Amino acid sequence: MVYQTVTDLDQLLDRIKSYAADADLSLVRKAYEFSAKAHKGQRRRSGEPYLQHPIAVAGVLTSLKTDVTAIVAALLHDTLEDTVATPNELEQEFGKDVVHLVDGVTKIGKITFRSYEEKQAENFRKMVLSMADDIRVVLIKLADRLHNMRTLEHLSGAKRQEIAQETLEIYAPLANRLGIGWIKNELEDLCLKHLKPEIYETLRVCVAKRDEDRQQYIDEVRQLVKKAMQENGLAGQVYGRPKHLYGIYQKMNKQSITFEEVYDLTALRIVTDTKMNCYAVLGVIHSIWRPVPGRFKDYIAIPKSNLYQSLHTTVVGPKGEHVEFQIRTEEMHRIAEHGIAAHWKYKEQGHVA
Repeated sequence: MVYQTVTDLDQLLDRIKSYAADADLSLVRKAYEFSAKAHKGQRRRSGEPYLQHPIAVAGVLTSLKTDVTAIVAALLHDTLEDTVATPNELEQEFGKDVVHLVDGVTKIGKITFRSYEEKQAENFRKMVLSMADDIRVVLIKLADRLHNMRTLEHLSGAKRQEIAQETLEIYAPLANRLGIGWIKNELEDLCLKHLKPEIYETLRVCVAKRDEDRQQYIDEVRQLVKKAMQENGLAGQVYGRPKHLYGIYQKMNKQSITFEEVYDLTALRIVTDTKMNCYAVLGVIHSIWRPVPGRFKDYIAIPKSNLYQSLHTTVVGPKGEHVEFQIRTEEMHRIAEHGIAAHWKYKEQGHVA
């Protein structure tokens, strides 16, 4: 899932209203105007006004359905570092919570990461989490990095490589640790694009062609599953799930196999209503097709450390081809997409669980 970049205030306000009808939009407008004034005359490497960056970062946060305080802080996140705005000024206009978040993002941005050894990378990730006593600081930083990665082509080759490597070692694993699957996947794909452009382009073309060729096959499998679920009184949605390119690259590398041998490119997701029905759907799928030994994972009974829950299984589908399924409830899907941002502990206290 890739969320489109938000480019203007109206779009941002519409996004907020879609999930928080009672949000204080006047505060968002005020933050936008403050940021526009503070960044006046500044431009990004792309040549566009600098204001486009904080708007885009705030837009990413709306995809995570964060509160207005986080969105206001996102609009202001570079004002302390890159403009003449002061903490006192921000506090007078927007309150202590916003200043605390902006200050936290600024401090994380000042840490220099020099080593890409796994141990050092892990220590750095821990440092980021320990410095951010409010999880919203990390969410803003991830959103900031995501937009910077989306616009990385405007930097020099060496700088692109450096930022992409840091993102792969630090920020993508951080998104994974917080359970925000779509940010992790997009960051990893963008890293591959800049670190190994030829491999990225080859995989992109191969996957696009494969998707086109296989759409009929995917539709056939979807219809068979939906029909079987209806016959068994099971509600739910069945849809195709895109494979992210970095995941395919990792699998090819790890197993020393070719693109053609990555057999679970056909991947479907089933979202149903209850935990019990997840297992019932699994039973239905296994009654239609033979499961592949060693490919079943029960992350509902034993969730991942980042709160992720789903059933995973791979079966020998029509024409003898392998099909991978993820089965989850609506709530599990929300947490799989938004991670800790969707979790009640974040809603209640803002801290890393």
